[in-house]
Amino acid sequence: MSLSELSPFKRLLSGVAVAAIAVTLAACSDEKKYAAASAPATESTDTAAKTEVKPADGGSMMSSATAMKPADGGSMMAANTAMKPVDSTTTSSTMSSAATPATAEAGQTQVAQAAVPAAKVEVPQSEGEVDIAKLMAPGPLPEMSIGKADAKVTIVEYMSMTCPHCARFHNETYDAIKAKYVDSGQVRFVVREFPFDPRAAAAFMLARCAPEGQYFPMISMLFKQQEQWAAAPNGRDALLQMSKLAGFTQESFEACLTNQKLLDDVQATMQKGDKDFGVKATPTFFVNGKKYSGEMSVDTMSALIDSML
Repeated sequence: MSLSELSPFKRLLSGVAVAAIAVTLAACSDEKKYAAASAPATESTDTAAKTEVKPADGGSMMSSATAMKPADGGSMMAANTAMKPVDSTTTSSTMSSAATPATAEAGQTQVAQAAVPAAKVEVPQSEGEVDIAKLMAPGPLPEMSIGKADAKVTIVEYMSMTCPHCARFHNETYDAIKAKYVDSGQVRFVVREFPFDPRAAAAFMLARCAPEGQYFPMISMLFKQQEQWAAAPNGRDALLQMSKLAGFTQESFEACLTNQKLLDDVQATMQKGDKDFGVKATPTFFVNGKKYSGEMSVDTMSALIDSML
């Protein structure tokens, strides 16, 4: 049958059918094009995922796990975008919106912290000043000091071995000052005996009897262990145990503590500090001849030293 023989109504239906078929074919063609464009990426993604999840060896398994769980949010967001292109804009927008307040808050915190100035440590006021030449003149005992002889700042400390304030200074402040100023050649630190009781005198005597170069290590050990010997029921036995750690024997320990000349010199050093320089308490520091009583923190002593450099 020819098209000319169809009735007008049938011609119209035929035309509609042809148009519908054409639209369907066009849609199928577009769908195939989209599928063809998407297939390589999907196949590549699937292949990569399979390769990462089922590696050939244990070492690759670790790398695979790392690839599946990226270390940073940016990488994770990028992975999500590749797997779900339809939601990428929403995901990116959401991530950006969530990150903005945190970033702003972090920035405000940093600004606030930067705006708060560090607390300034005030330099302590001296209680007086003594003649530096007289202070540094030779005394009854050889000077026990560390640091350069020509350092710009000289600190002389009068201390007692049973004094808890002296122990706290040497346990918490002294090492930091030594590392910062003495070892750098800026400060010379001198220690002088000022024992308030027989146990303190005995501890000083043992430090003086220690092998050459061991005075300061002995002082440090006794201060760190002060509670074990200073308040022990039998101070002599407690000091003996401490001394054995420093290499003393029973004989050398007894010989040291029965040395009357040494005991007299320790006491003379104390009396000279009292009479000539007005030392009444421990610790007492003379910093370039200026007198300061009481223990100091690292920051306070640093501020004092810095003011004289």
